[in-house]
Amino acid sequence: MELIDREDHQKLYLQLYEILRKKIESGEWVVGSQIPTEDELCKLFNVSRATVRTAVLELVRQGYLKRQQGKGTFIFRNMVSEGLTMLTNFRELLFEEDLVLTTKVLARTVMMPIDDMDMRLDIQKDKHIIYIKRLRLIENEPALLQETYIPYHVCPLLLEDDIDNNSLFDLFEKKYGIKITKVKNFMEITHLSQDEARLTGLAEGSPAILLTQYFYSGETLVMYTRSIKRTDRFKFLMELERKAA
Repeated sequence: MELIDREDHQKLYLQLYEILRKKIESGEWVVGSQIPTEDELCKLFNVSRATVRTAVLELVRQGYLKRQQGKGTFIFRNMVSEGLTMLTNFRELLFEEDLVLTTKVLARTVMMPIDDMDMRLDIQKDKHIIYIKRLRLIENEPALLQETYIPYHVCPLLLEDDIDNNSLFDLFEKKYGIKITKVKNFMEITHLSQDEARLTGLAEGSPAILLTQYFYSGETLVMYTRSIKRTDRFKFLMELERKAA
């Protein structure tokens, strides 16, 4: 059994998250089965209840696990695609290719992590991050509100670039030599807050698609985005192809 390495600089909950994720993806823990209780995981890995809860919560959030009130936590799906590879060329927004987008930058700054952003970006809580908030428009109509978070050390000069007219993908790869090799996309339904409604031109509480994306260069997480897309206009595009045997 893989154990927690307390001499490793990586936080304990991240180590535990990776151990549990591997058990699910490898099939050692099968879909539909119940995982050990919090107390059992604490004893098994010699970690605190807070560490276990944080790791399990992240697995629930990413769709690996599902909690059932009064029953426990169960394997929801193993998240391993059967020989499928993305053909979207890692486009940032997954919109159809014939749409012309313009961008309005609402905020750009360097800040300290808030809420659980240090965990999402896998950085120390005292490390700075780059924050960018942009409104994406199609034919001058608000289509998507996007917040982007990047560990400051990944690309410290990014805010000096023209992010109004340039794709962050293009800046990462063509200017800074940071190749995006993997993207994890998660979609769910949300309801617009007052500020989100004001910016998208819809009523507060209106349903919208929440797209969260994790961008990797190799095994390093280099960017996290949270995008709010209106449901009444413009389709997402996600193309898949089976790999050749």
